[in-house]
Amino acid sequence: MRDEELILTPDLLLQAYRVGVFPMSEGRDDPEVFWVDPRMRGVIPLEGFRISRSLARTMRRGHYSVTLDSAFEEVVRGCADRDETWINTTIFDLYRALFSSGDAHSIEVWQNGTLVGGVYGVAIGAAFFGESMFSRATDASKLALAYLVDILRRGGFQLFDTQFMTPHLASLGAVEIPRDAYRKQLARAVAAPAVFSGPVPTAQDVIQRSAQTS
Repeated sequence: MRDEELILTPDLLLQAYRVGVFPMSEGRDDPEVFWVDPRMRGVIPLEGFRISRSLARTMRRGHYSVTLDSAFEEVVRGCADRDETWINTTIFDLYRALFSSGDAHSIEVWQNGTLVGGVYGVAIGAAFFGESMFSRATDASKLALAYLVDILRRGGFQLFDTQFMTPHLASLGAVEIPRDAYRKQLARAVAAPAVFSGPVPTAQDVIQRSAQTS
């Protein structure tokens, strides 16, 4: 769905999320933005996220550190740093504004002081809309997702929307649901209260809580 005359604002973007649509661009240098409303929607059931044995070992080794909302713009740039990206300047500016207003969040993964992975998205009520993630080191994006899911669980979130389904997300417990079923979950979630906040948990706490809920 395209609307070249529509002026995108952060408030309009939040309204779109509430009814199940989100923006994309054809590419980094394409000035246009279009709305997407997938027929099949990817979601991660918060009680079904799986931390594999190999990822748990990586987390226990302590080679990475994790932060919350400390490098949002850098995470978005990391997500856009690929040959093909839907993140253009308009979209970057919109999510930066949502971060400034407290509606968007990021999880950052660091190794020796260097940002090597992360994930960002938008929180409305008890719904979290995962936008994108990136990884420049083994398991960095999986690590970011594990911490994100733990924060969502503890904060009372009901819906973790991944927009689309990928083999990578499927390996972590993501499923596809039809648009109508998604909209029913969405309506309940955006009307419910939830809190997205720290502190960032320890790796052992994340692993233990995941084992208790999976």
